[in-house]
Amino acid sequence: MSLARNRVYELVRSEIISCSLMPGAEIRESELAQRLGVSKSPVRDAMQKLELEGLVDIEPRRGHRVRAISVKDAEDIIELRLILETETVKKVARIASDAELRDLDRFRTADQSSAARFTEYNRTFHHALSLLSQNRRLSDETRRLMDVYDRLCIVSLSMLSGKGGFDDPLRDHIAIIDALQERNGNAAARVMRRHVTKSRSQILRALEKRPIIG
Repeated sequence: MSLARNRVYELVRSEIISCSLMPGAEIRESELAQRLGVSKSPVRDAMQKLELEGLVDIEPRRGHRVRAISVKDAEDIIELRLILETETVKKVARIASDAELRDLDRFRTADQSSAARFTEYNRTFHHALSLLSQNRRLSDETRRLMDVYDRLCIVSLSMLSGKGGFDDPLRDHIAIIDALQERNGNAAARVMRRHVTKSRSQILRALEKRPIIG
């Protein structure tokens, strides 16, 4: 992928995941090309790649649209998180080095100034756990999953910003770290399951209140 194509792809992908481009928003090739100072060709290529990732819908003779967030898709994403991450922490408790587990202390605090900042912290924490599994495919899949999950996270956490709403997920992260540092994989898995299950309820409530359901 050329530099122009990669730049367009990364920028639009970032805007979709951060909800700067809201679910359901129309994307016009000519307007996007003009804004980014490129031809339509890299824009078209980026749209095709984003369609493959499930972030954009291409409508024949009508253009492109950011894929809406459906309740079913949200539930599928959360179910996959439960499967991947509960098993991940069990493995991490067994195989991670003492130094690697101590390094997780950096996630005991988080920037809670906005939903976007906390979402970035959240994604980094869960990806860090997957890296400790020493399974590249699992880590890659978790990274992709958390990128898509970001849209759900921003939708739900934006309702909690300024209300201490980030405290509860942060406490769960700390409890997961405590369990891992004690090498108690079962306890870490229980907290992870509780953590993801709570996020499911929060996300589904948020989707009901925001006009972005597909």
